[in-house]
Amino acid sequence: MPLKLEVGDQITTKKPHPCGSTSFKIVRVGMDFIIKCEKCEKEIWIPRVKIEKRIKDIYRNGEKIAK
Repeated sequence: MPLKLEVGDQITTKKPHPCGSTSFKIVRVGMDFIIKCEKCEKEIWIPRVKIEKRIKDIYRNGEKIAK
């Protein structure tokens, strides 16, 4: 069953972005996601299957909701 992710959620990933940040904001949801790096603000297109494997923590409105 897919994770319940929404636009605006902040996620922490297991693998860091090349800039060194592991914090991202979800900009678009669906089969493909667009996530935005919190440090360098680069937008990344990533398939749902890959992002669900890489998520460490999910935050909604500043509160940890999963994992």
